[in-house]
Amino acid sequence: MGQTLIEKIIGQHSDQPAVPGEIVDVAIDVRAARDFGGANVVQNLRKAGLPVADPARTVFTFDCNPGGSDQGYAANQQICRTFARETGVALRDIDQGIGTHIAIEDGLVGPGSTFVSTDSHANIMGAVGAFGQGMGDQDIAAAWAHGKVWFKVPPSKKVILTGKPSPTATAKDIVLAMASQLGASGLLGCAAEIYGDVVDDLDVPDRVTIASMGTEMGAIIMLFTPNEKVLEFCRRAGGQDFAPIAADLDAAYVETIEIDIDGLEPMVARPGHPEDVVPVSEVAGRSVDSVFIGSCTNGRLEDLRTAAGILAGKRVAPGVVLKIVPSTRKVWEAALAEGLVQTLIDAGALIGNAGCGGCAAGQIGQNGPGEVTVSSGNRNFAGKQGKGEVYLASPATCAATALCGVLARADDIPEPVAKTAPTATVDTAAPTAAAAGDKPTVLKGRVWLVNEENIDTDMIFHNRHLAITDPAEMGQHAFGNLPGWEDFPAKVQPGDLVVTGSNFGCGSSRQQAVDCFSSLGVTALVARSYGAIYERNAINAGLPVLAGDLLAAELENGQEIELDLETGKVHWDGGGTTITPASKVQLEIYRRGGLLAG
Repeated sequence: MGQTLIEKIIGQHSDQPAVPGEIVDVAIDVRAARDFGGANVVQNLRKAGLPVADPARTVFTFDCNPGGSDQGYAANQQICRTFARETGVALRDIDQGIGTHIAIEDGLVGPGSTFVSTDSHANIMGAVGAFGQGMGDQDIAAAWAHGKVWFKVPPSKKVILTGKPSPTATAKDIVLAMASQLGASGLLGCAAEIYGDVVDDLDVPDRVTIASMGTEMGAIIMLFTPNEKVLEFCRRAGGQDFAPIAADLDAAYVETIEIDIDGLEPMVARPGHPEDVVPVSEVAGRSVDSVFIGSCTNGRLEDLRTAAGILAGKRVAPGVVLKIVPSTRKVWEAALAEGLVQTLIDAGALIGNAGCGGCAAGQIGQNGPGEVTVSSGNRNFAGKQGKGEVYLASPATCAATALCGVLARADDIPEPVAKTAPTATVDTAAPTAAAAGDKPTVLKGRVWLVNEENIDTDMIFHNRHLAITDPAEMGQHAFGNLPGWEDFPAKVQPGDLVVTGSNFGCGSSRQQAVDCFSSLGVTALVARSYGAIYERNAINAGLPVLAGDLLAAELENGQEIELDLETGKVHWDGGGTTITPASKVQLEIYRRGGLLAG
């Protein structure tokens, strides 16, 4: 039996065959930490008394908040700078841009490489046929200390793009169409390989755009087979030879999915859900207040060229704010040299430092209550980019919308429309609760039935609290952005368990979305399924996360149950069932109190 791309890459970095479902230790070529997670990585290493295995392969990247405009970020960045001086770890400071883009742009990774970061979009590396994975603070600390991490080899799906999109469609429109068909969990826990007639025509920036949204479909990673153009790009960037890599013809896939993009037109994701996608023509005319062009999905030089081409000689509509953030310093400098920066400024744009922009409460891109934004980013979860509404679209649609003041296609720009005041909801902060309790293998406690699907990490622990590094402070913010559950910290008690639906913890790699439950004394989570990074973070933190459908059982909030982690047996007064027990690795980590303990 042949191997898929992910099986080949992991197998080449492990001392045992990469078999789907098996857990292997994977050697990591490049190990990164960002500004919001980096301080916690340092804290974990120091607390466990662990050294950095290979500083030459290890790097800090300050991309969430270039400039340290928030005191929490500024403090965390300085912790990382100090640690870098002490250990020789590389540092890409506030002037460099998005870490994942730097890794590709500077040739740190290429076809067949492995990369981890505290960035949930580290799987962007699939664009060049490399393995990238976003991980939590403990995972990254372990990778820094040991040069490898445990990893469960994922099954692979083959995604075939059929047909030819319209001339007005871009790579962003293709990936939005994919999200529309696959949904928030259509690739959950899988590595997806992308094929189709259109794929060979996609350059590296196009592949980056598509790969960067695999997380929004639940994927471990979306991988492209590198063609000669991609290989040449990586060889030139890194000054080293990268060998071709491709799946075997007889590789086994759990599913083959065809996505019809024939005649595809510009698309847009409606607020709150990256997978809620419709043609721009269906929502054209919707009044907007601001436009954001940037992020790891669409902050490349090609994206700025597209925007400048549409905006050249024109002005942004009155009352509309246009914010642009290049992905890296090299992109910024190239845009300046080409005259793109002047064109965009003349059109009325604000151009920020290279970095992520608004995604993680960054230095630019956030919106306020009642504000409607069209963004070229990859996420529009409620609260992710502020307290207003966020539509996701291509840079071309973003630029056209900025000109018109309403959602518009670049090939059909109407006259500017008078603006109307939109509405938005405002979330509330959660009160404080108590700290964590015991960790027996047979758990007894009350259950909280959170009957929701696709609960993302912003709903669990909002990004405005990411600068918090003290676990004791995290519990008060648990579910603070999940409507109807804002009061969870006030009513939960130590020893309670949380039961929820599918794809729990999708989205960001933030460790706080796990630690907030531990802080409250929650002893276990039971969900139909989990976001891949979230599941790892919980396991590594020693918080039991089991898979099973307890929402289908006849349980009530506050009812006491008994859960056996080793057998998966669940009992309550008048009933019982069996769910998937904890794995051997999970139990081992749980018993010793976390990945870095002992």
